[in-house]
Amino acid sequence: MKVIILCGGFGTRLREETDVKPKPMVEIGGMPILWHIMKGYAHYGFNEFILCLGYKGEVIKNFFYNYEMLTNDFTIELGTKKVEIFPQHSEQGWKVTLVNTGINAMTGARIKRVERFVDGDIFMLTYGDGVTDLNIKELLAFHKSHEKIGTVTGVSPPSRYGELLIKEDHVLSFTEKPINPNSSINGGYFVFKKEFFNYLKYEDDCVLEKEPFERLAHDGELKVFNHNGFWQCMDTYRDMRYLVELWEKGNAPWKKD
Repeated sequence: MKVIILCGGFGTRLREETDVKPKPMVEIGGMPILWHIMKGYAHYGFNEFILCLGYKGEVIKNFFYNYEMLTNDFTIELGTKKVEIFPQHSEQGWKVTLVNTGINAMTGARIKRVERFVDGDIFMLTYGDGVTDLNIKELLAFHKSHEKIGTVTGVSPPSRYGELLIKEDHVLSFTEKPINPNSSINGGYFVFKKEFFNYLKYEDDCVLEKEPFERLAHDGELKVFNHNGFWQCMDTYRDMRYLVELWEKGNAPWKKD
């Protein structure tokens, strides 16, 4: 089963890092967040990836093309360029397809442009900037159980702001960064039947989260899998620092061996 990962955006709200690299290549603990996402899928046995490239896609291509050299010790014989690699990483068997889906393409168009690489009846999809402790096999089992076209993972992240309970001008309670279990947002971990490609267009302006999802929901073909565990996207520099600190303190809930 293929896992499509959207890696082509400009990452404008993280300019401190994305002026020189695409957002999926921003590092946590010395490895790109993209690698962390892929490790999460591979942990559950899903290791065939299709990366939708756009902005600075060559950085991602270079990373994977030179992956064995970057992550292992090796001996090189100058002149002949014979190389002996001493394997150290655990990413054996990963199959990564890197596809240039355009600089200005929106999310829906990028997915449509990799349709030819999806050969199964079901595929998975996520963004290249969010990590989670989601059990991928449970998500997939839920998707298969309802037989609809699509499944979206719903998450309830904590608010960035303190919540006030007010009566007239009196503060009755104050809750710092509460989690509202009755309010879900798109967590970005999807499963689709292949027929979902019929909802997408090749044109640059096809936005996954707008007309395609609106039509899918209207048709009664989109179900939600609620995840109450850890989920965090890397949208801003503040988000990046939070994820880095969790990793450095050994408290990264998404970490997989």
